[in-house]
Amino acid sequence: MRDLEANLQYEYMDKVRGYVKQQEEQIGRPLTFYVKTFGCQMNARDSEKLVGILENIGYVEGEDEHADFVVYNTCTVRENANNKVYGRLGYLQNYKKKNPIMKIALCGCMMQEPEVVENIRKHYKFVDIVFGTHNIFKFAEILCNNFESGSQVIDIWKDTDQIVEDLPIKRKFSFKSGVNIMFGCNNFCSYCIVPYVRGRERSREPKDIIREIEGLVADGVCEIMLLGQNVNSYGKNLDEPISFAQLLREVNKIEGLKRIRFMTSHPKDLSDELILAMKECDKVCKHLHLPLQSGSSRILKIMNRSYDKEKYLDEVKRLREQIPDIALTTDIIVGFPGETEEDFLETMDVVKKVRYDSAFTFIYSKRTGTRAASMSDQVPEDVIKDRFDRLLKEVQTISAEKAEQYEGKVMPVLAEEMDDQKDGYVTGRLDNNSIVHFPGDSSMIGNIYNVRLDECKGFYYMGELADA
Repeated sequence: MRDLEANLQYEYMDKVRGYVKQQEEQIGRPLTFYVKTFGCQMNARDSEKLVGILENIGYVEGEDEHADFVVYNTCTVRENANNKVYGRLGYLQNYKKKNPIMKIALCGCMMQEPEVVENIRKHYKFVDIVFGTHNIFKFAEILCNNFESGSQVIDIWKDTDQIVEDLPIKRKFSFKSGVNIMFGCNNFCSYCIVPYVRGRERSREPKDIIREIEGLVADGVCEIMLLGQNVNSYGKNLDEPISFAQLLREVNKIEGLKRIRFMTSHPKDLSDELILAMKECDKVCKHLHLPLQSGSSRILKIMNRSYDKEKYLDEVKRLREQIPDIALTTDIIVGFPGETEEDFLETMDVVKKVRYDSAFTFIYSKRTGTRAASMSDQVPEDVIKDRFDRLLKEVQTISAEKAEQYEGKVMPVLAEEMDDQKDGYVTGRLDNNSIVHFPGDSSMIGNIYNVRLDECKGFYYMGELADA
């Protein structure tokens, strides 16, 4: 049953549907939209909500930015993400000059930065709508205001404790889906802008999560990804607290669901209870993304990560004792302010000891508004590049060695899409998130097959159906 806010938004959708229909009649064709997503899985899930609302009010999805309504769902974790958006806006201005009914909307994390919004207000007056991460559920209402006022609408909330359920959503994939279990972050890592743009942690009620997943499974979904900035701290702010491990066990009971993934896990909150739940829940994929960021205890303290090198290595030990075949992936930042060669070698030491299946390596990006941005001892670019190259080489060497151990084995693979490099092949994923290419056709997508991994190509496998 929809709550009052959801009902209100459906009323706005009805109103906007009328405005869209009027414009369709004027130009003699359906109105098209295009949503471009920058950033993480949380943003991708938000974009599915935007698409759901757009289709509900009568827009038809187009192929590119030559559309009647272009929405950029932005990311601000790194400076180059902001620059990409500003770069694209120049093109959109030209498109809009040729299409007088065109609308442009900017939303997402970048819009939670006051200086960004002020810049758009002053220099990008052709942008019709600006909103942030906290009031995405009001998209139809904001769009209605724009239709009725005919002027730029900027609606940014600093924070919220509101979670609105049961609004339209259009999944990108028929067989897998992300599911938000919580929003926001309380950790305030010194390099990270996320708590400032996503707000404080707020968890969804477990019954709402279970109900959503049951609906997805009934609609053909076999794999879900539980999403949160720090899923390990799920449930702490609920009236009736529940741990993430308990939620995982409840999700595991859902009939018809085949695979459960989740991200992101913060090492400071990785409990024995969660490790045991991962071990005992047969649908939970044996893969954990556990961001390290740095192997230096000194740097980790300055980062405000709330764990040190020894605690992290102990967690890896506990994980592998309980789940020997678990695949571990991570995030690592190179060049954090004050990082010395000794600090960097501590990171290399962790990489060699843990032997990650893969790692996302990043050069430190200064984000205005974070504590790290004002630190004086920024690392020279040439030093950062040298360290980054050394780290990447080590990570890639270990990843390739780890992947080779599965060569020749038969393993279950979820077929996800047609291979865009080789005709007559499909691309899928192992339980551990590795990519496999094997012969098949579009009818196989969304199903799990036993595949013999004939050849390891370093970061992916070429395989054959085991029973072929």
